Amino acid sequence: MRKILFSVMLLVVMLANQVVVAAADLEVNTPAISAIKGSMQARHAQLASHYASGAIGLTKDGLIAVRDANAVPLKERAGLNGVVAAENADRAKLYQEIATANGHPEWQAEIQNTFASRWIDKAQGGWWVQGAGGWAKK
Repeated sequence: MRKILFSVMLLVVMLANQVVVAAADLEVNTPAISAIKGSMQARHAQLASHYASGAIGLTKDGLIAVRDANAVPLKERAGLNGVVAAENADRAKLYQEIATANGHPEWQAEIQNTFASRWIDKAQGGWWVQGAGGWAKK
């Protein structure tokens, strides 16, 4: 009986998360969201070659990570770490701003999960993405 109750509760939580994502306007736009997106677009040029080389990849939690530091010359690694940190800060702000613009700041985690899936789905062939089983080349 406890297993059945637990299964039902788990199903309810999963369905509730789907309702939140379905209800959220992920295309909402505010001045803050536009500024974050602009910053991310400007930074993408710095990141593109690192995605292609496999030095960085898209994580399962909607961020990016340095996956293979050896793919970057030693003198450039600190700079790459800074760009990755700035990108992740903007991504975190983006998820929160979208949740706030929807009037539900508590939806941030679900919005982040949705974006994580979208980033991975839209990743170019040859880029590295992180899934439940670890890193894989798309």
